[in-house]
Order: sequence, then structure tokens, then C-alpha cells
Amino acid sequence: MTPMYDYKCLDCGEESLIVVTLKEHERGEVQCPKCGSKNLQQLLTSFTPHTTKKS
Repeated sequence: MTPMYDYKCLDCGEESLIVVTLKEHERGEVQCPKCGSKNLQQLLTSFTPHTTKKS
């Protein structure tokens, strides 16, 4: 299960739901899918797990 986080890019303004590992999230290694910037702000939303298995 890989968590998804909502981010807003502070450079281009794009808001994105991004799938990242906890390690990437903690290290700040997340990039904007639109412009590639790492200048992101996490938006306060509920935790959404991303799974590949169907229930």
C-alpha cells in the first residue's frame, strides 16, 4: 500500500494528488508533476491509501 498526498506547487500553482512512499514524503523528494519543482506544500486532507489489489 502506497499513500497518496495532496500537494500544491508553490512555483506553478498546480494542485495534485501524488502517490509517494513514506520515505520520499519524509525526505521531501516529491516533485510537481506539471513543472518538476520540489517547492511543494502539502495540503491538509484525509489519508488515502493506494493499493493494487482489488477487494
